[in-house]
Order: sequence, then C-alpha cells, then structure tokens
Amino acid sequence: MIMQTIKASVVKFVKDEDGLTIVEYAVAGGLVTALVAFAFTDLGTNVHTRITAICNAVGGATCR
Repeated sequence: MIMQTIKASVVKFVKDEDGLTIVEYAVAGGLVTALVAFAFTDLGTNVHTRITAICNAVGGATCR
C-alpha cells in the first residue's frame, strides 16, 4: 500500500508543470536583466564618447 502511494506521488510530481513555469519565468527574468544591464552599459559608453567629443570641440581643457 505504501509503495502505491509513493508511486502515485512521484507520478503526480513528474506530471506537474507548475515548477516548470516558475523556472521559465526565472530564466526569462534573468535574460531581461542581462539585456537591460548590457543596454545601459552600452548607452553609458556612447554618452561618454559624445560628451568627450563635444567637450574637445568646445575647449578641451575645461572638460577634464
């Protein structure tokens, strides 16, 4: 009787897809976080480059 209960519990656990959904959301959230971090890093680099170029074009010495 106990083996049937254990078997039923294992089969129910294997067929349960709620855990899989949570893992999918976690992976998607991680990918979005990485994408946002990359975008902000790239944006910061581009802004720094543009400000440096403007500063050098205007006067140079006062911008450092």
